[in-house]
This record gives sequence, C-alpha cells and structure tokens, in this order.
Amino acid sequence: MNLRLILIIFLLATNSQSFGQSIAYKTLLKGYYDKDFPVVYPDQKEVMESAVFLDTREKEEFEVSHLKGAKWVGYETFSMASLHDIPKNQPIVVYCSIGARSQEIGKRLKSAGYQEVYNLYGGIFHWVNEDNPVFINEEETEEVHAYSQLWGIWLKKGTKVY
Repeated sequence: MNLRLILIIFLLATNSQSFGQSIAYKTLLKGYYDKDFPVVYPDQKEVMESAVFLDTREKEEFEVSHLKGAKWVGYETFSMASLHDIPKNQPIVVYCSIGARSQEIGKRLKSAGYQEVYNLYGGIFHWVNEDNPVFINEEETEEVHAYSQLWGIWLKKGTKVY
C-alpha cells in the first residue's frame, strides 16, 4: 500500500466522526484483503456457529483476550501441525487484529486442503467495535491487545492493551 493512501486513511480516521472512521476502516481493509478470499461477518450466524476459530495473532496478543473457544495458532510461529485435530471439511474462521495476518494463514490452510476457510471481516477490532465479547480464561473481558499505537486507532471500544 502506498504512503499517500496510508496518510489519507490516517487523516480520515483521526479527524472524523464514527461514520468517517467507518469509511476509512473499510478503505484500509479493502487495501489489505484479496477480493477472492472469503470473509465472514459477525452476524453470519450459520458460519459463525459451526466454525472453529483460529487466532493468528502472536501469543502475547492472544493472552490478553480472544474470541470464545478460539485456538491460538500464531502467525510468525504458525505450523500446520497445530491443526492435526481439525478435519479438512470443518468450517474454519481465522482472525487477527484487522484481518491481514489471518488472511495469509487462511491461504495456507486452503492450499493444504481445508475446504471452508473464512477470514473474520475486520478482525478482532471490528468484532469488539460491533459489541461482541472477548474472553480470557473463559471469562469475558474488555481488554483487547491493540497491536500498536498506530493500529490502535481502529479499536474504538474495549480497553486497549499494548
């Protein structure tokens, strides 16, 4: 993504009301997402209720909070061996902070023969911004790892942890 587009998105995010931020966030995601990789939205209950959730963030991010029942698989340390217990026909939803890292892991899963892999639209940031819960040790929490000060601007709800 070029520097000019990043600057425009940053200015929209920091100088606008929530409607403008929403447009900026959608623009940001559009720049990162491959149009041919399937996404799933939090309100798509049919997929969300039957899927295994894989958290592709780093361990310290996962340990702050994650989606209920999610399995940590990481990004830098990701290994297909961590999926040995997941059938290839099991629906899978991958997620990270915004969906960029998870899309890359999702592509690897598809290449390995997993048939139904989705990227959670907007990642855990969008999930929390849409008033969905996150958990730590099976208890709901408000804390969310915001990745960095720069990326944290996209997390509008919850308590940011760095």
